Amino acid sequence: MKTVRILFFGDIVGAPGRAVFQKHVKALKEKHKIDAIIVNGENSSKGRGITPRIVKFFRHNYVDVVTTGNHIWRYREITEYLQMHDDLLRPENYPAQCPGSGVTTFNCNGVTIGVVNVQGRTFMRDHLSDPFKTMDTVLSFLRTKTKVIFVDFHAEATSEKIGLGFYLDGRVSAVVGTHTHVQTTDERILPQGTAFMTDAGMAGALHSMLGMKKEPIIENFLTQMPVKFVVEDQGPMILCGVWVEIDVETGKSLHIERIKIVDHDIRVDGSEE
Repeated sequence: MKTVRILFFGDIVGAPGRAVFQKHVKALKEKHKIDAIIVNGENSSKGRGITPRIVKFFRHNYVDVVTTGNHIWRYREITEYLQMHDDLLRPENYPAQCPGSGVTTFNCNGVTIGVVNVQGRTFMRDHLSDPFKTMDTVLSFLRTKTKVIFVDFHAEATSEKIGLGFYLDGRVSAVVGTHTHVQTTDERILPQGTAFMTDAGMAGALHSMLGMKKEPIIENFLTQMPVKFVVEDQGPMILCGVWVEIDVETGKSLHIERIKIVDHDIRVDGSEE
């Protein structure tokens, strides 16, 4: 039986998230005999958005594909990158006129791996197409190319994430949620062979609010006055993710395992991008 192992990291938040990711990615790759790596990078620049330079940083650090979400349009320069490259995805259920795509494939040791990025609608501000029907359309052609398909569902509501997981059970290899930055402990293989986890978690400061300094956000809760969100750069740092082993012939998952590292030694230069 030929298998492939995919390692996925949840939302990477700012310079702290990039630092803890970079420190541990190689060791995790070797420890778990990982074949391919995917990261969600939509918060990787100053806590919101991503730049071409950061995409190249991820690529330099073993990453095959970068997924995103609702902050993908934060920086104008990312538009041209999306038009020119297929290693950075924006949610597929954005309007077709938007630059880029939410679907890509890449070759990994002779195995074609498909990656899909879709965004939820429940409690989200963006008014996007139905992610369930979007996935039906995507799979009508993607499954003719490969049975190994990994889906990053960037969504707020746990019910919507779980619902899509069951909806796609047996049709994709894995559905893993992002966006809420809090790692869940419900990783499992669904009845028809799809690996599922509600949220992969984040990479960033442990004692923060989703990677941001807690004081301004608490002040906002107390006063309802607008505040500036700032990335927390004081440790310890946390790195969260999940890896999945997939049967190449059937596209079904054989194993799913959570990753959570707390690093007390990282120091981050707050002036970084």
